[in-house]
Amino acid sequence: MATIALDRGLCSTPEVTEAREWLVTNGIGGYASGTVAGTLTRSYHGLLIATMKPPLGRTLLVSQLAATAIFDGQHYDLSRQQQGPDQTTGAGLAYLEHFRLEGTTPVWTYLCGDALLEKRIWMQPGANTTYVHYNLRRARQTLKLESAVLVNCRNHHARTTVNGIDFRTRLLPNGVEILPAGTSVETPFYVYAQNVTIVPRTIWHADFYLTQEAYRGEDEYDANLEIAIVSATLEAGDALSVIVTTQPDPELDGERAYWQRVAYEKRLLAPRHIKAAPPSIQQLALAADQFIVTRSTPEIADGKTIIAGYPWFADWGRDTMISLPGLTLVTERFAIARQLLQTFAGLINRGMLPNTFPEDGEAPEYNTVDATLWFFEAVRAYLTVTGDHQLIKELLPALHDIITWHWQGTRYGIRVDPQDGLLFAGEPGVQLTWMDVKIENEVITPRTGKPVEVNALWLNALHVMIILSSALGKDVSAYRQLAETATRSFNRFWNSRRGYCYDVLDSPAGDDPTLRPNQLIAAALPYTPFSTVQLRQIVDICARRLVTSYGLRSLAPDAPGYTRHYGGPREERDRAYHQGTVWMWLIGPFVQAHLRAYNDPKATHSYLQPVIDELHTHGLGTLSEIADGGPPFTPRGCIAQAWSVAEVLRAWHLVNLHGIRDSISLS
Repeated sequence: MATIALDRGLCSTPEVTEAREWLVTNGIGGYASGTVAGTLTRSYHGLLIATMKPPLGRTLLVSQLAATAIFDGQHYDLSRQQQGPDQTTGAGLAYLEHFRLEGTTPVWTYLCGDALLEKRIWMQPGANTTYVHYNLRRARQTLKLESAVLVNCRNHHARTTVNGIDFRTRLLPNGVEILPAGTSVETPFYVYAQNVTIVPRTIWHADFYLTQEAYRGEDEYDANLEIAIVSATLEAGDALSVIVTTQPDPELDGERAYWQRVAYEKRLLAPRHIKAAPPSIQQLALAADQFIVTRSTPEIADGKTIIAGYPWFADWGRDTMISLPGLTLVTERFAIARQLLQTFAGLINRGMLPNTFPEDGEAPEYNTVDATLWFFEAVRAYLTVTGDHQLIKELLPALHDIITWHWQGTRYGIRVDPQDGLLFAGEPGVQLTWMDVKIENEVITPRTGKPVEVNALWLNALHVMIILSSALGKDVSAYRQLAETATRSFNRFWNSRRGYCYDVLDSPAGDDPTLRPNQLIAAALPYTPFSTVQLRQIVDICARRLVTSYGLRSLAPDAPGYTRHYGGPREERDRAYHQGTVWMWLIGPFVQAHLRAYNDPKATHSYLQPVIDELHTHGLGTLSEIADGGPPFTPRGCIAQAWSVAEVLRAWHLVNLHGIRDSISLS
């Protein structure tokens, strides 16, 4: 299956090939990524970004194999790199005939004279191992392939300077062992290949100019060490695998390893409705797997979590719970959904799910009000699809504990207001909702008070508890009383003068009438207090003012502080993040609210399709995190974002079912 492909004309265009990026992952947090052109434009690009403390501790070990083909007396430099803002080396694009994705595997076809050389890159599931596999498809005579192995040893967020790392090498029968010294990584990694000549070298290359880091206002220069030259002579039909890994004895048969990868992805597409889906949806189902990784806990050795986004995010509690239905239930990976819920249930502390997990493996942070409430919705969605009452019995005490903590009060002023039953959250200098940017001590969108989506999630959680507890013969009177009070009070969110909801009630500055997309979450949840008239008014105003080709703006264009472009130094980007920047994941709540309001799947799908089409740009075969708030809505941020992929899959599934499955019936 080749849903994504670039022809010769596009492959010859640097503006296209350097703007489109590929990603392969290994299911434990490691990844490899780069541009179609082969240019390293981010600090996160490389062939082996290994996870040293799965799923985090991500470390760049192998940056690149800079290949040169020698055929018929001519040298064909297949690499490309920028050494400065206007200085490029390598002629790789001159020979790039075609690019495509086979599943998630990127495939380059190079034309060297009249010889045709293919290259594939993939990772082995469950291991810090990347395969770079060459096939000489056509040649009149032998072709010699020489690859310079460029290595590093740094956190994937960092940079390296010349001589900043001391590497030692040891030749092996089929490769070379590389041992970094003077870094936090004191274990070796390896380059393997069969039927090749390996010549060790020590040449530092200083001027790797990272254009995307320059755009982001970050340090734009990196250095890599050329550690060896791998040479092989190929005849037509021959194959060569160069394997970069932290394992001392990987599978050296690249052909067999590739077909194992193909079989793995074929199993991901096995569910009947995925197999019958359009190719773009099948591609997104494969992309969904890239975010699901292993996280061991003291209670669950084979726990699961979700990487929020590649290349730089770790796993987040909020993103995991929002993403769970689309990534695991739509794709029928129910066992993984179960493991996710069990893993995070074991991490609950003072009635809260963790928000983030630091890269260095320290204790998780609990600065979120909504992640815990999304947990209830993830449980509800799981039960609706699977009917797994045993897991609900297991989780019910933890769910009850969460409600109790929220009633009596927990961290950061999170507590139920006894006057109206609504949930209040926030303290000075703390960001608790998904609009969570903080610059030093300044919270850009503080939303202290009673946010609309938080209280919709609170109301939804209470209804979930009523249903679950009733099914298990538990007393629900306290939950019912809380829900009735909160439902009556929720009417306060309706701003009748403007015809949509206040974004926050009882903030330090009063009730906030700013038009934001958060009310759509309230309109999309199974237990929504809105009338049909109100639903339509919310959907209509958001469609007119917030909906774009790639999702929904985080702020209406005529609002004070609106920013149409996301870019520049970190502070500029952070200030724009929730002030007009488009978020792709929000298309999910919009689609669900639109279906609920109008029951018109054809019209609803017309909003969804442009977002699906984004898998052809930025991160190929996946969906970006965000986009500019104004035309042409250029995709920005992470090239692959879990909740973007998850919510598009979930929304597509809802539209495909010709309605909304949000019942919690346990029958």
